[in-house]
Amino acid sequence: MDNRQIVIVSLPTDKLEASHFEMQTVAVPEPGDGEVLCRTLALTVGAGQRAGLQGSASYAAAPKSGIVMGGTAVARVEASNADGLAVGTLVTCPSGWQDYAVHKASGVHVVEAGGDPAHHLGVYGTNGLTAYFGLFDLGEPKAGQTVVVSAAAGSVGHIVGQMAKITGCRVVGVAGSDEKCHLLTDDLGFDTAVNYKSPDFRQEFRDACGDGIDIYFDNTGGEVLGGALRRMKPHGRIVCCGVVSQYDTGNPAPGPRGIPGLLVNNRVRMEGFLVFDYADRYGEARTKMREWVESGELKPLQDEFHGLEEAPSAFIDMLAGGNVGTRIIRVAD
Repeated sequence: MDNRQIVIVSLPTDKLEASHFEMQTVAVPEPGDGEVLCRTLALTVGAGQRAGLQGSASYAAAPKSGIVMGGTAVARVEASNADGLAVGTLVTCPSGWQDYAVHKASGVHVVEAGGDPAHHLGVYGTNGLTAYFGLFDLGEPKAGQTVVVSAAAGSVGHIVGQMAKITGCRVVGVAGSDEKCHLLTDDLGFDTAVNYKSPDFRQEFRDACGDGIDIYFDNTGGEVLGGALRRMKPHGRIVCCGVVSQYDTGNPAPGPRGIPGLLVNNRVRMEGFLVFDYADRYGEARTKMREWVESGELKPLQDEFHGLEEAPSAFIDMLAGGNVGTRIIRVAD
């Protein structure tokens, strides 16, 4: 039995390309005491992985080549030397881009029964947890407030916007195509959405924001952040989740003009966060989001590629804005 792995053969200096990866085949590893062998069923790819390759993610190790590309998987336990983890148990784990991986029992999270296990890579995984704690702990939304979300059709943004609507907010989405904007308003309940690629984006964004923004949930940085800064209400909150517009390049743009003046004049709080800081509260968030999913108030979206060999192209396409919701690569049944 072989273990296929996708290895980083060179680090990108500008845009990521398929040539930065290579498939290799090695023997399936054997679990030691207290360890389990996991068979990858599905992987997810996200913008944070590109930040890791760029060296701009503080939570990731220094980027290097010659190793298996990292990533989170839903996997099935194929062999176990760990008490309480039987063969056949479904778990999430940091397996990376490969068919099989060995983990300590403490390094896996058992997936609750019911629904698509891949949701534990999306709404019940890092994406949903990031959306939940960023919106509620930093954004502090209240009914009637205006919430603007960038990359609003993406893995985190589409969850943020729906949770803001559940809270009673007016929600504006910013996305990269008219099709995504229609999805946000027609299927996910956003009040309005604006295509940042529109030649009239500045005016359309101004009109969509009405009398100003109470909460801006920033997934992109760049020009959209700059536009939001100029439209924040007094005592507004900017939640800094990520800057995907600056990851896939060797020449990231400088930050928006007007800081700190715009923050000072309107007493705006602008704060970044890492979801890992909330690890002891993950259960709270998952319980609440499961209630919303099961009631139909929250619709988790994911799009899919099939086959481990598709992971590089799925990743590159995601960075170009090709995804709607969480990008999933199905590896095995």
